[in-house]
Amino acid sequence: MSASMRSRKSRTLLTLWIVELALVMIAVPAAAWLRFHDDPAGHQEFAEWLWLRAFMVAMAVTGAMAAFGLYQVHVRHKWVDLILRLILSFAFGGIALLVAYYLLPAIYIGRGVLAMTLALGFGALLLVRVGLFRVLKSDALKRRVLVLGAGERADLINQRMRRQNDRQSFVVVGFLPLDGQQVVVGDGLLDAGGGTLMELVDRLQVHEIVVAADERRGAMPMEQMLACAQSGVTVTHLSTFFEREAGIVKMQVADPSWLVFSGGFDHSTPRRLSKRFFDLAAALVLLLLAWPAMLVVALCIWFESGGPIFYRQTRVGEGGKHFDLVKFRSMRTDAEADGVARWASTGDDRTTRVGRFIRLTRLDELPQLFNIIKGQMSFVGPRPERPQFVDMLDQELRYYSVRHSVKPGLTGWAQLRYPYGASVKDAEEKLKFDLFYVKNHGLVFDLMILLQTVEVVIFQRGSR
Repeated sequence: MSASMRSRKSRTLLTLWIVELALVMIAVPAAAWLRFHDDPAGHQEFAEWLWLRAFMVAMAVTGAMAAFGLYQVHVRHKWVDLILRLILSFAFGGIALLVAYYLLPAIYIGRGVLAMTLALGFGALLLVRVGLFRVLKSDALKRRVLVLGAGERADLINQRMRRQNDRQSFVVVGFLPLDGQQVVVGDGLLDAGGGTLMELVDRLQVHEIVVAADERRGAMPMEQMLACAQSGVTVTHLSTFFEREAGIVKMQVADPSWLVFSGGFDHSTPRRLSKRFFDLAAALVLLLLAWPAMLVVALCIWFESGGPIFYRQTRVGEGGKHFDLVKFRSMRTDAEADGVARWASTGDDRTTRVGRFIRLTRLDELPQLFNIIKGQMSFVGPRPERPQFVDMLDQELRYYSVRHSVKPGLTGWAQLRYPYGASVKDAEEKLKFDLFYVKNHGLVFDLMILLQTVEVVIFQRGSR
């Protein structure tokens, strides 16, 4: 049941993508009809390879939408943000199509048809998103969740997912206190009224029970929970609930036994081979596209402050092994003259003028493509940290070493979900997302992260 629950949102997004792909495809013949309604001969000529042309347009637009974060499982957008991302998606999708038409003239649909297609598609997809938003707001379609426990762990749901946007797929019908355990939750407390847990579940029409007891030994009504599970009610560990709904591993509630038995951590040979092929393909393609920009950056650094152009720094990789990470130098050559490692900060006065620009645009990280090609890094994974920080964070943060079970990445889930980290508290917040990635990484997840990284670069989130 838990695996099916975890994949429900992914299936919903896949369905949404198929619907929107079909709508954009339909927009192409609709635009052609408007363009050639008084020219039957022109319309007949255009109809050749119509659906291949329509599919190319739809893939370009929905691919750009994925790059701008419109198919993210765990992120909700405000209206202004949604409309801006849709506009940018259609604009970049149109630019990608113009490039494709230059390379493959046979699929060209004409400027007039393309403009009308993008206009019709934008209107159709905006209506779909508006309708979806209204549907998701209805509690009648949400999963009804009963939280078993009302202590500190149960209250984490209110702290971490207190906004309505965080509860778009579920509604908490209440918190049921357990005998002998403290009550911290202020609102939504339930009284079983002397009845059994099964009777309360029936009365409240509960779909899922989330187990959030502060102390499970001797306090859990296991026989009643078993009866609920046998009747089709999903019983979920609080850690699994956070993982599914928020895309994080909540360290306060994730015990070692849950990490061991909850699945994930795929290190099979097919996964390793697919990840390496993905890394090499993505790095070589990006290197092919980015080498002119890299040459310009190198010249700018040289003209401003001379050499060295590159900056090598020891980082911790897979299995705790050290390697030299390569970046374009963005700071003064005496930035750490005293030998003390420091996190970069906002407006860091050690940064050069060129350095500020290349850090803001992430151009300073392009030389790491060579680390990926050499196999020291992956394209997607937790960001590699310096040994001095790793030693400190290993002592401060539970499960920090788990992130080193995969190769570090040029981009990653934590970079998408959390800004630049420059403190132990920031590192703790980012670790929640890194552990989620380590448990759930896969080829499709890597591809989605890679596409959504475009959004991070364009909107300049998390750079310092």
